Amino acid sequence: MKENIIIDFFKKNKLRYSIGLIFMIASSYIQTLFPKILGDTIDILKNRNFKNSMVNFNITYMVLIAFSTFVCTFIWRNMVMGGGRKLENNIREKLFDHFQKLSPEFYNNEKTGNLIAYAINDISAVRMTFGPATAMSINGLVICISSIYSMITSISFKLTIMCLAPIPFIIIMMLKIGKMVQHRFRKVQENFANISDRVQENINGIRVIKAYVQEEKEVKNFEELNDKMMDSNLKLVRISSSLSPIIELCFSISFVFNLIIGGNMVLKGQASLGDFVAFNTYISMIMAPVISIGRVIIVFQRGMASLKRLNKIFKVEPAVTNGKAMIEKDIEGNIELKNLTFSYPGSDKKVLNNISLIIKKGSTIGIIGKTGSGKTTLTNLLLKLYNVENGTILFDGTDINDYTLNSIRSSIGYVPQDNFLFSASIKENISFFNDIYKDEEIENSAKAACIYKSIMDFPNEFNTVLGERGVNISGGQKQRVSIARAIIKNPSILILDDSLSAVDAVTETKILSNLKDIRKDKTAIIITHRLSAVKDADEIIVLDEGHIAENGTHDELLSKGGIYYGIYKEQFKAEKSKPETY
Repeated sequence: MKENIIIDFFKKNKLRYSIGLIFMIASSYIQTLFPKILGDTIDILKNRNFKNSMVNFNITYMVLIAFSTFVCTFIWRNMVMGGGRKLENNIREKLFDHFQKLSPEFYNNEKTGNLIAYAINDISAVRMTFGPATAMSINGLVICISSIYSMITSISFKLTIMCLAPIPFIIIMMLKIGKMVQHRFRKVQENFANISDRVQENINGIRVIKAYVQEEKEVKNFEELNDKMMDSNLKLVRISSSLSPIIELCFSISFVFNLIIGGNMVLKGQASLGDFVAFNTYISMIMAPVISIGRVIIVFQRGMASLKRLNKIFKVEPAVTNGKAMIEKDIEGNIELKNLTFSYPGSDKKVLNNISLIIKKGSTIGIIGKTGSGKTTLTNLLLKLYNVENGTILFDGTDINDYTLNSIRSSIGYVPQDNFLFSASIKENISFFNDIYKDEEIENSAKAACIYKSIMDFPNEFNTVLGERGVNISGGQKQRVSIARAIIKNPSILILDDSLSAVDAVTETKILSNLKDIRKDKTAIIITHRLSAVKDADEIIVLDEGHIAENGTHDELLSKGGIYYGIYKEQFKAEKSKPETY
């Protein structure tokens, strides 16, 4: 696992686990004293003239054993089991942190349900392996060794060997079944990921499903996945449930051997009745941990299957990292693109081709173009969500590949096409859970984004809690809340990626006017399909199939009579021809 997370955790918590191990061994050993004391007590009681004091002493001893076992078990379970919970928490935090660092292309190739399975089921399985399973293994091992030693030294070596003869067979069966469990549990996890992914997709797309009357079909598809999940679980249960009966059958043979051979030894005077009872008790004590070890192997195999899945994720390195120069400074707002050409990873198609552009600090640039022309890709590259060649993008004259990711992204305010809002209050969504902003700043940013009045109409105003992805407000309101989030950041560069599409023309004009007033001397890039949003920009770029087809001001582009003019005619059909001034 990346950075040896589990090993590092055990090193940091070695005192906790050392104490737990000591009390675990003590607890296991103390338990093995009980059968011998019980046997001695039976031997005392079979004599007619036994002394009560001796019986009382043994009873007190047994009570002390029980109390000591309780204390030691309580301590080691808190230490070891608690450590397992801490380990689970630690791995989940590391995994979430790792998810935050991974590049967009990773998420393009991974299903959300699969990632959820990693964070819940797989980590839980690892915790069970390195918590309860490991503890039960050590506890059972100490009990078995102590019990077998007492059986050999106190009663009979020959009888012990004969009664424990089935154990090698048990071990072989446990190993074989364990391998099968690992394979089948991996299949269970894959099916769990698939079913989680389907549930999430259906919940997010429930309106589309209802609109197209696809409820029955989706239920049928879900039933197929659910049946696969059930079948994989049943296959796992069939193989894992066979282990305990096999172990119990083998130990039944051990009890039969003891009854026949041990009983004859008692009749012949070679062993006392107390020894016979103690021997049976020892076999019972050994049987319990061996059965638990069988379960432990199943848990262990599950954990190893999950650990392999987690290792696979932790080994994935972020495709986009900090620049080697590690420049950590704010970007002022000057942007230069030099012969920028880009293809997405795994594709040979050029999404952007030989783009050259200079954007001066404080200017407003409009970018328009057909769907698929490369507008959003250009935004992704400015945010360094994907790698570009050295010297193709410069901020303030410095290569983008020399900056840290934090410097780049903290200097850019971005409002994407998909306005993602969190299931939290409007205030928290605007401030993005950042406590540095005052209420006055939050209100001012809402006013600038023309969402303030709508917010004040809600019963709880800024404390109104939004549904998942802002489901309980309109598309236009979501866009304006997202714009307010970008405004309050007051970035050097503001990028609006088709983020005014759901607002009316009057509101759009007012928002752009507000941005112009509050963002003097700061750079703005407006990506849109609507010319009304960019007509007042200092320069307008027309992208077509990944290259700059036209550029200039609104008036200059209209005078050329090219792509921009064609779009203009489509959007303003009321005008039958070009204005006379052109």
